Amino acid sequence: MAADFPRCSNCGADDWHIVFAGDIRAGAPGSWAPAKVGRCGDCGVDRLQESKALSHDAYQDETYRAFLEQNHDVEAHYRAHDELAKFALDALWPASLRGKIVADVGCGGGALLDHLSGLAETLIAIEPARGWADSLQARGYAWHPDAADAASQWGGRVDVVFSTQVIEHVEDPCRFLADIGAMLAADGIAIVTTPNRDDILMELLPDSFPAFFYRVQHRWAYDGQSLLRCARQAGLDAEVRYTHRYGLANTMRWLKEGRPRGRQPMAPLDSVIDRHWQAWLEQSGRADNLTMICRRAKTDR
Repeated sequence: MAADFPRCSNCGADDWHIVFAGDIRAGAPGSWAPAKVGRCGDCGVDRLQESKALSHDAYQDETYRAFLEQNHDVEAHYRAHDELAKFALDALWPASLRGKIVADVGCGGGALLDHLSGLAETLIAIEPARGWADSLQARGYAWHPDAADAASQWGGRVDVVFSTQVIEHVEDPCRFLADIGAMLAADGIAIVTTPNRDDILMELLPDSFPAFFYRVQHRWAYDGQSLLRCARQAGLDAEVRYTHRYGLANTMRWLKEGRPRGRQPMAPLDSVIDRHWQAWLEQSGRADNLTMICRRAKTDR
């Protein structure tokens, strides 16, 4: 038990209980693998058993992309990630990025950075996969393999840091957030997103959706409070918002068909009912995504 569920890096406790055991998603669509997920009895974070988790090295070479049956093709990255830029920028609204120093931690092929090109003064691409590095640098981005390396050059200077769906992958989330915090200017902010363990579908489909929610490539799974605990442990002030990225049709299809349909429409459901549905989920904490806004702790200012 200790090897698969070592002391919690979120809070330091050694009190795990198993909340899931069975097949979970593993890499490419349609791939599954048996695994256990434990929940910390102190801070409430979920973690995948260590023997099933991908190592940090997998993200530096071709291993992670191969595991997903993907590669480092930039055009394919754009097709998958361009639409997600909206949610990152919505979290920042109405603040402007004009003339700012901006970093994206775990930027992949740089889709979000491309949306900011020509607006921000300096764009910093932080991405461990060296397969992306040449393309990122060719587009004028300052590339670093990780946040700690970036902080050695940009420490205390970055106005805005984005990190979209990354923290759930890393070995030490508190260290990850502390390195992000080290980059921030005195009034800088970091916007960190991750899947929400309290997704409405975990409640509506408790016998089937957890197997889809938990993934071999996700070492951690957070609810709002455990994510805040991680930020505070890292020395950051933070608030959590709930963001839902899909319409009611996706939930209805899950209930009807037992599988995701993304943004595929369902008549007569329309954007009006979607807005009400999303607003209720976000207000009640049942949205599919957590968005955490972090700042340097006041004692550090």
